[in-house]
Amino acid sequence: MRVRFVGGEHSDVVYTDPDADSIDAAVDHVIAVLSDGEGVLRCQHGDRLIVLFARGIAAFEVAPRGAIL
Repeated sequence: MRVRFVGGEHSDVVYTDPDADSIDAAVDHVIAVLSDGEGVLRCQHGDRLIVLFARGIAAFEVAPRGAIL
């Protein structure tokens, strides 16, 4: 997903929810966590662990996997 920060920057990260049975369920979980001002998500950026704090995120986008034609 692409995360847009309050300062205007953005970063592409990978979030995996082992309890979610679909992408829609994982997206719903991300929305629930980020809607709480104290929410925190553990994501991957390449081989690095990234911790996202809800208070610094302005928006996030989820793109379909695969080539965009």
